[in-house]
Amino acid sequence: MARKPKDTQDVTGHLTDLIKGIKVAMMTTVEADGSLRSRPMWTHERDFDGELWFFTREHSPKVDDVAHDHHVSLAYSDPSRDRYVSISGRCRLVLDKEKARELWNPTLKAWFPEGLDDPELALLCVRVEKAEYWDTPNGRMVQLAGMVKAALTGKPYAPGDNQKLDLDDSASLPH
Repeated sequence: MARKPKDTQDVTGHLTDLIKGIKVAMMTTVEADGSLRSRPMWTHERDFDGELWFFTREHSPKVDDVAHDHHVSLAYSDPSRDRYVSISGRCRLVLDKEKARELWNPTLKAWFPEGLDDPELALLCVRVEKAEYWDTPNGRMVQLAGMVKAALTGKPYAPGDNQKLDLDDSASLPH
């Protein structure tokens, strides 16, 4: 069960808990014509420190989108744990072989057959500004009982914890 943040300093730890184990995020970028485009991006299993990192090809449509408009959205979903996280922030292209080496996972060879020597290998770094999550830590039977109670009482069903987190003003995050 993910813990609820007590204060701003606990936000990063809580986001780590919420997205831990969710391998894929849907990244939404803004295209040059203003339309939105989403695509799956593989998430690295590491503690969240205010930034999220993704491998990409240096010359790809998403890189063009980010060059045009740095705003991105990331959607994480784990229906098996009734956990959903929406993150927004600013994204930048990073061409740093040392950082790529630090984040590298052999699984990435499926996309980058030449590994760390791939000339197209690049990183996208998302500096998280805001996040919202929906977390229902209770078991299915508890949820079912809550839905039945809501139906009988006429009061809306409140399945779990929903919080908005503003990391943009968070003094506890490294820059």
